[in-house]
Amino acid sequence: MKKVLLFSLFTFLSFNAYAQDGNSDYELRTDEKYGYIVDKSGKKIEGIVRLNGDAMNPWSNQKKVKFVAVSDIDKSKKKQKFKTLDPDDIKEYVAYDENNEERHFEMIKYTNTKEGFNTATGGLSGNIKAFNNLTKSTQFAEVVKDGKIKVYKLYGYPTTFSAGGQIEVAEKETARMRNSPSYIYSKKGGKIEELTLAKAKIIIADCSYAKGKLTSGSYASLKNDEKKRSGLGKLIKSQIDDVMSNVPEIVEEVITDYNENCK
Repeated sequence: MKKVLLFSLFTFLSFNAYAQDGNSDYELRTDEKYGYIVDKSGKKIEGIVRLNGDAMNPWSNQKKVKFVAVSDIDKSKKKQKFKTLDPDDIKEYVAYDENNEERHFEMIKYTNTKEGFNTATGGLSGNIKAFNNLTKSTQFAEVVKDGKIKVYKLYGYPTTFSAGGQIEVAEKETARMRNSPSYIYSKKGGKIEELTLAKAKIIIADCSYAKGKLTSGSYASLKNDEKKRSGLGKLIKSQIDDVMSNVPEIVEEVITDYNENCK
């Protein structure tokens, strides 16, 4: 009975937090930029694509997007009606953010187990955070590097509930998740995995050009500061690598170089 009640609570909280978005009105701008969606059949449809999240809630872009097709825009009306689409509706979308920068998201199947099992908040709050992450297997992820090795940025989902002494901890945990997304990759359309320093060294090894630069120490982002490493005590080597590595730098330096120079 307790399990049933707990599951019901999880379901209610998740539904309450994530299912409130409906259609919304939007006033056309004079300098409107059109993005597009790609539907399940692979058809590209241009229109106004409005991000569902922002800097404070970047994970919301992974759940839903708001869209109105060019063919549905009625310029005689002051405001346009958006449809809210989720990963069950479309394969990808391209939108422009508030800084007019293009953002590209694709539907992927990936469960963020790292955040799911990282229940730093503890108690019911931590259990809900785990539930929010472990039950999201189909979601949108932002493409940050395209090519033979495609890299996505993926945020964890914070807890939707905290109380008492858990509130401050939950807020700190949410801030950490906001500022520290995961980077995941797919090589040649294969399995999606988390990108780490160790994985980066492995996935570029099939290219003599990149492997030669790795061996010669030309990639600064794949080097470790031995003095800093020694201060990490008894952590095993793989854990030290994870702590020391800067994955965004690896993406920009190593993955970019691989995609541009390796066939």
